[in-house]
Amino acid sequence: MRHQRLAPAIALVGLVLAGCDSETSVKLDTPAQKASYGIGLNMGKSLVQEGMDDLDSKAVALGIEDAVGKQEQKVSDEELMKAFTALQERAEERIAKLNEEALAAGKKFLEDNAKRDGVKVTESGLQYEVVKQAEGAQPTVDDIVTVHYEGSLSDGTVFDSSIKRGEPIDLPVGGVIAGWVEGLQLMHVGEKYKLYIPSELAYGEQSPSPLIPANSVLVFDLELLGIKAQPQAGEGAPEAAGKK
Repeated sequence: MRHQRLAPAIALVGLVLAGCDSETSVKLDTPAQKASYGIGLNMGKSLVQEGMDDLDSKAVALGIEDAVGKQEQKVSDEELMKAFTALQERAEERIAKLNEEALAAGKKFLEDNAKRDGVKVTESGLQYEVVKQAEGAQPTVDDIVTVHYEGSLSDGTVFDSSIKRGEPIDLPVGGVIAGWVEGLQLMHVGEKYKLYIPSELAYGEQSPSPLIPANSVLVFDLELLGIKAQPQAGEGAPEAAGKK
């Protein structure tokens, strides 16, 4: 169960915090000290991401001290199990609320965006603008394409950009998120589109990284640079660049 996996994480955070009265009492000079801080930092970020940002660090430290000092535990196992369950349920409720709010905000964004001049909406709900037209070939779902892109959230926060890296990527049209699969097949080589992808055509409730919250509408500036010849039988296809 998830609360059983939570306990070791809390313990690691407590191990870093135990005996620390203030920031100045902790030295971060040696590799071991820095690594210890890193463990606490990463665990803390993970717990916050899961909605566990209201833990009492002093109580965590007290639990560690009692365990290390072989003192009698101050809370029974039964009470601890109930507490873990309650904490997990509360965290899940908070995350569910945030997900619902994100879904509603995304729907409102798309409704407003669809009213703008130049924005087209497909049957699936994908929205796009043609930024630059061209007369090149169009890819199919079985093709490998070369693209430049920049991905952002609906508030403009950039989470990935081959443009900033200065490195276009090759990827299989059929191996990316649904919004890209559809959008790429609308494009001609040489064209630039702006895609507005509903969450259900992107990652939905599954957040692929902390940079992309669950239920996010994704906005992509996308340029189709070319279509690569399909590999011959036995040669193997290029490795996918991942779901974009």
